[in-house]
Amino acid sequence: MFRRLKNCHNVEDMRLLAKQRLPGPIFHYIDGAADDEITYRRNSSAFDDCDLVPNVLAGVESVDMSVNVMGQKLDMPLFCSPTALQRLFHHDGERGVAKAAEKYGTLFGVSSLSTVSLAEIGALTATPKMFQFYFHKDRGLNDVMLERAKAANFDILTLTVDTITGGNRERDLQTGFTSPPRLTMRSLMSFAAHPSWALNYFLREGFELAELKDHIQEGSNVSVTIGEYFSSMLDQSMNWDDAESLRSKWNGQFCLKGIMSVGDAKRAVEIGATAIMISNHGGRQLDGSRSPFDQVAEIADAVGDQIDIILDGGVRRGTHVLKALAAGAKAVSGGRMYLYALAAAGQPGVERALHNMRTEIERDMKLLGVSKISQITREMLRYR
Repeated sequence: MFRRLKNCHNVEDMRLLAKQRLPGPIFHYIDGAADDEITYRRNSSAFDDCDLVPNVLAGVESVDMSVNVMGQKLDMPLFCSPTALQRLFHHDGERGVAKAAEKYGTLFGVSSLSTVSLAEIGALTATPKMFQFYFHKDRGLNDVMLERAKAANFDILTLTVDTITGGNRERDLQTGFTSPPRLTMRSLMSFAAHPSWALNYFLREGFELAELKDHIQEGSNVSVTIGEYFSSMLDQSMNWDDAESLRSKWNGQFCLKGIMSVGDAKRAVEIGATAIMISNHGGRQLDGSRSPFDQVAEIADAVGDQIDIILDGGVRRGTHVLKALAAGAKAVSGGRMYLYALAAAGQPGVERALHNMRTEIERDMKLLGVSKISQITREMLRYR
């Protein structure tokens, strides 16, 4: 079935259009996860294990879905989580996602493995921006990235803490996915079957990891899997002292991405973090771990009055957003939610994805009987 953007009404529609337009190895890099992908599936299915209890006759003609999180006001409680390699999926890449996020008044997270420079993204949009930091063995590179994020006026620094080694992403092993793509007979056949993607990839500006290219060759000039990159380039000795030192150097809104336990959430508060993202890296690291939604309530009960809590991962519907907020999150974020859309149609695709989610959140708030986010409470959830 040939699909078009105008017929994409939800995340799954975008996923199928992305599958149609991308070479197989690249689609499966976005779509895949670790081992048996149990946690990946659980990230979304966890929302099915509880129900919303709506109120009626609540006067919901006008809805305000804005939130204040990590020192930023967002027009909706959903933002674009940082993801790597975006110009590999569509030539609009981070530029298109940044502009789409600005159009919908929400935050855009930029990865250390970004294919567009922090300086360019910083100058491109005025809306809130987060820089997601991978802690490399090369401490000089770490310092350079920190200073570049400051110079580009990024609002939030987010340290990813769940990539101490690469997850077992078997789909990538099966398809031969690397960054940049390794040219083999198999990959060339896949590129030939998707000529629009291939022409844009090979004839437009060269693929590179903008913040890393001057320091390391892996990922820009030398093809590696993401698992190999994490395992060989990131500092496996990173600990809480390193995180606290990084927070001190940044001296601003500081978030830890990959927190899953109450104990670690409490440690995040102790080192002065201002936010945590409850995340299992989209199920791409430790398969068999809990889903973010499974953990939100107990973490919120422990530290919700001391630190901003963001649920990251598995969000596919407006009702997922409302359930996360009811459980105790201040906002939610997602990666595949907009990456499928980017791959499907570039910036217009991301805009449509955000439009679809915003429309769902607004409609679902009215159906839940609330006119502002602060009215969503734990009393509106019932766990099965």
